[in-house]
Amino acid sequence: MNQSVVIAPITQSLPEFLSSKQYSKLVVVADNNTKRHCYPALKTILPKHKLISVPSGESFKILATCEKIWEAMTSEELDRHALVINIGGGVIGDMGGFCAAVYKRGIDFVQVPTTLLSQVDASVGGKLGIDFQGFKNHLGVFNIPKTVLIDPDFLTTLPEREIRSGFAEIVKHCLIADAEKWNEIRQKDFEYQNWNDLIAHSVKIKQNVVEQDPTEKGLRKILNFGHTLGHAVETLFLGKTENQRLFHGEAIAVGMIMESYLSFERKMIDAQTLQDIEEFLFATYGKVEIKPEEIEQIIALTRQDKKNKGKEVRFSLLNGAGQCGYDIVVYASEMRKSIAYYLG
Repeated sequence: MNQSVVIAPITQSLPEFLSSKQYSKLVVVADNNTKRHCYPALKTILPKHKLISVPSGESFKILATCEKIWEAMTSEELDRHALVINIGGGVIGDMGGFCAAVYKRGIDFVQVPTTLLSQVDASVGGKLGIDFQGFKNHLGVFNIPKTVLIDPDFLTTLPEREIRSGFAEIVKHCLIADAEKWNEIRQKDFEYQNWNDLIAHSVKIKQNVVEQDPTEKGLRKILNFGHTLGHAVETLFLGKTENQRLFHGEAIAVGMIMESYLSFERKMIDAQTLQDIEEFLFATYGKVEIKPEEIEQIIALTRQDKKNKGKEVRFSLLNGAGQCGYDIVVYASEMRKSIAYYLG
């Protein structure tokens, strides 16, 4: 599986892609934000198409929103030769791709990721899905988009917090696969990172891993470093008020500190590496307030993690900076210690 990814201005890459294809109909899926800030760049270069607009935010990445998308596709009488263009962050890519992948057993779709998080992570690798009963990406499929069109200029439409969130996945890619790059980025403040360089670097790492293991039977699990406890923390905060919720990358930064501590406890990384990771992530993201009584809730949420086997909660842990192991069984007592370590 070799996924096509083009990093170029969207006004150039999208017409080039469409010129070599003959689709019966086009639909664009966008949310309230991308409809306003990003869709205008596509509107003028696209042939006749239908815009399907949905509310923005993770809380709408659910079956009810999919039904609205499928209803619009059906009333538009899309056949199996139609194309869906998803323009947005990870939520739109995950959900729009999922809707395309199951509509009439699958129609073509293109991802146009507009956030740093989706450009370096969600848009590459064909993981699609939605949240169900509060569990992240609980329903989903693997399906590769026809192409991913990344335009770094879309980052200018984002608030700083969104870019900071996406940066967490860049940090993760360096920690699991490129020690040299990790040492380079950790010596620069967030404001001075080179996004164009880092987007291309992250895409290359993720593509390399996904090509070796498209459906996450083995190696691809390393991409989940920071995500077992990180997703649990993110899910916990989903149940809080809107202004308390965490962005995905913010939760993954929490998870990376906790899981680096687990790596240290297992003697897979040394104390200096743990300290470097911890200092950089706390400096970049600050500290998330987790109440002591929420520790058991976080541990309970890890039992729904997709890497698990039976009752075993399985982690991907660092094996030195720049390398990662996977399918590592971690017990509740160890998780308790790692969360307590984060809380300090």
